[in-house]
Amino acid sequence: MKKISLLLVLVSTVLFAQEDDTVKITKTLDAWHAAAGAADFDAYFELMTNDAVFIGTDATENWQREEFMSFSKPYFDKGKAWNFTAVERNIYKNDEANFAWFDELLDTQMKICRGSGVLKKVDGQWKVAHYVLSIAVPNDLVDELVELKNEKDNLLLQALKIKN
Repeated sequence: MKKISLLLVLVSTVLFAQEDDTVKITKTLDAWHAAAGAADFDAYFELMTNDAVFIGTDATENWQREEFMSFSKPYFDKGKAWNFTAVERNIYKNDEANFAWFDELLDTQMKICRGSGVLKKVDGQWKVAHYVLSIAVPNDLVDELVELKNEKDNLLLQALKIKN
C-alpha cells in the first residue's frame, strides 16, 4: 500500500509540475503580447532570451534580438507597438521541461495571424527564444495574394539568388 501511495504522489507531482509549466508558459506569452500592446519596451524585451530571434511577416524580417530592439524602439517610443491577443494556443514541452515550443492563432491589426516559436527556461523563468509571425491566408485567397505579391517577390528572389 505504501508503494502505491508513493507512486501516486510521484505521478501527481510530475503531472502538477507539467501543468504548472504550461500555465507559466501561457502567462509568459500573454505578458509578452500585452507588453507590446502597452508599448512597454523593457517588459517586452525582458521576456526574450539574449539570443532571441523574431521573424516577421515580411520576407526580409529575420531579426536578431538587438536588431529587433533597434527596429522596434521607435514604435514603442510613440506608444503604439502592436497588439496581439491569442485566441488559440498549443504548447509542447521536452521531457526535461527546459524548453517548449508552441503555435498560436492571434487576433491582430492584420486580422488573424499565426505565431509559433520556442521558449527556453532561463534561471527558472520561461523566455521567448524564437518567434515566427505569419499572416493567415485562407486557401481560396492564395491565388489572389500571390498575384499581389508577384512583382516584389520576384525582385527579392532575384536579389537572394545573386547573394547566394
